[in-house]
Amino acid sequence: MFFELIGTIVAGAVAALLVWALNRTLKGRLPKWLIPAAAGAAMLAATISSEYSWYGRTVATMPAGLAVAQTIEETALYRPWTHARPFVSRFVAVDRISTRTHPDQPGLRLVDLVFYGRWTRTAKVPMLFDCAGNLRADVVDGVAFGDGGAVLNAQWFALDATDPLLRTACAEN
Repeated sequence: MFFELIGTIVAGAVAALLVWALNRTLKGRLPKWLIPAAAGAAMLAATISSEYSWYGRTVATMPAGLAVAQTIEETALYRPWTHARPFVSRFVAVDRISTRTHPDQPGLRLVDLVFYGRWTRTAKVPMLFDCAGNLRADVVDGVAFGDGGAVLNAQWFALDATDPLLRTACAEN
């Protein structure tokens, strides 16, 4: 976040300096308001560019084995350009390398979901998926694993068969 702020300030300063130099070359023929207007426009352009490129930059630097399962796009009243084209502000990735199964429970998968968000910390959360029954359970205190890989004390939530987290977690590696 700090580097984006610095980049935005530098973009504004460079734009202002370029317009100032152009005005000086033209011996003051440009209107005086053009220098701060150019700085503001450059800072706005840098901010918008940073918003729209965040998702691509983040996915490009993810560790191997993570697969993006779901993206959340955002629009905001104070960002009118997002109404024309929403930007990805959060997404969830499935850590396929850490997927755990039990030979006696082939339809159950214990996976780590990694939650990414713009301006937020990355969070890693373990989650159980019943691929055959289209169910999901949070791995919280009290959930235990019994003989034969049976899951005990889990609260299961029904999912649609097309749920992107379910499909990604249950996909074969």
